Parts: sequence; structure tokens; C-alpha cells
Amino acid sequence: MMFYTGNMFPEEYRNVIFSAQHGSWNRTEPVGARVMVTTFDDEGNPTTKPFAEGWLNEDGEYLGRPVDIAQLRDGSILVSDDLAGALYRISYKEPASE
Repeated sequence: MMFYTGNMFPEEYRNVIFSAQHGSWNRTEPVGARVMVTTFDDEGNPTTKPFAEGWLNEDGEYLGRPVDIAQLRDGSILVSDDLAGALYRISYKEPASE
């Protein structure tokens, strides 16, 4: 898990916790293989929801297994994947207004 201190992402993702879910190994229906974001309300109660998914297909096969998360200086985040042997950079760019 990583405490996000950057400002690249929209306000709702600032000062939150990003965590990698490697995925289950002993469940009939696999779960995990995603990046989660945990926010806290004013009383300190946590809420966790998916931030990045897609490493677990509809057949329950793992396409990747996120392991760790790190923040770069520009505010983007890196996600390591030990199944695919990959490192993903997730960034955000404000949509152009019309």
C-alpha cells in the first residue's frame, strides 16, 4: 500500500491509500488482481473501492497480479505485476474542454 501525496489525480484521489491486491490463490472463484483506493471520512471511517482492474478475466484467469505501488515525482503511480513481469504507469490528464 502507498499513501498518495501527489496532485496529478482529481481531488477525490488526494491524500488516500492505494493498495495492490495480488489476487487469491485458494478460492473457488478468484478475487483481487486490482488496485484499490481507500478514502476516509471526517470521522476516520474507511471506504475502499476499485481504482484499476482488468488483470482477472471473466473466466477467472489471471492476466496479471499487481504486487506493489509507488508514486513518481510527477504524481503518477507505478504498479508492479509479477505475473506479467511488467511495470505500469498510471497517470491522469484533465480532459480538454469544448
